[in-house]
Amino acid sequence: MSREVGMLHNLNEDREMKRISLTLLALLMSVLCGALAQQKIRIAVIPKGTTHIFWRSVEAGAQAAGKEFGAEIIWKGPLKENDRAQQISIVEQFVEEGVSGIVLAPLDNVALQRPVAAAMKKKIPVLIFDSALKGEAGKDFVSFVATDNVKGGMLGGDHLSKLLGGKGNVVLLRYQVGSASTQEREDGFVAALAKSPGLKLTVDNRYAGATAGEAKTAAMNMIDRLKEAQGVFAPNESSTFGMLLALRQNNLAGKIRFVGFDTSPPLIEALQRGEIDALVAQDPTKMGYEGVKTLVASIQGKQVPKSVDTGVRLITRENLNTPEIKKLLGPQ
Repeated sequence: MSREVGMLHNLNEDREMKRISLTLLALLMSVLCGALAQQKIRIAVIPKGTTHIFWRSVEAGAQAAGKEFGAEIIWKGPLKENDRAQQISIVEQFVEEGVSGIVLAPLDNVALQRPVAAAMKKKIPVLIFDSALKGEAGKDFVSFVATDNVKGGMLGGDHLSKLLGGKGNVVLLRYQVGSASTQEREDGFVAALAKSPGLKLTVDNRYAGATAGEAKTAAMNMIDRLKEAQGVFAPNESSTFGMLLALRQNNLAGKIRFVGFDTSPPLIEALQRGEIDALVAQDPTKMGYEGVKTLVASIQGKQVPKSVDTGVRLITRENLNTPEIKKLLGPQ
């Protein structure tokens, strides 16, 4: 009888040990799962707007990088590219949520300083892309990923000057006040024109606004100047398309030398038809990819460059079908 009692006692001990082991295993798994959840990188990517083709390409690049480097990408931005208050609110929302980091294209190079500083203070790193923010990369924000916008503007100005033989009246339709990227393009364009004394900038103080519709209205309001001009330049997708619509409506498309900035299917079609002579092209997909890639590296404690140049090219009818340009444009 004592032997049976002993065997029963040992059996109970074995069962108790198994129960404790299973409990400890479950606890360990819970801790591991919690640690893995904490390690999951969540990055908010905030564009200037969400309607232009340009930003869709940026999102595609950001999502590709997120997939490659194991980060969840949350894409959210204001609808129109003039809603500073909404963009500030979106930044503040993601700071409150406690995301791992923010990739931001600031609508205004001054207005977004405060919310970016607040994010950095809370140890939420912010990477600036596309358009500059006042401050120092590596200190006030992690890094700056963008096109060399001054170079892009100069490419456009040099090409227009060449098309006009260094003489004639030129109209510049600016984008909007506070947009650092387009300001740099406009500055580069004006500097390029200044190299040709025979070129006269007859309009230098008109702004397109945030949409193609507003840009068309701005162009229509200076149609008399356009009729006297031999060349025109616009510094982004919406201003280029709005100018194109105004020129078409007044039977001027193809009669005035026209250099625009950015690409979209309607702009490429206008280039093919001879209504636009050249487009200065960025690489928005690369911009989104490099922005996320660089921020993830920073979050992981790696040293990252203070700036990343994503490149700029001039697209004309002559090089439109080359492999390099086709790759840059991707599936428009």
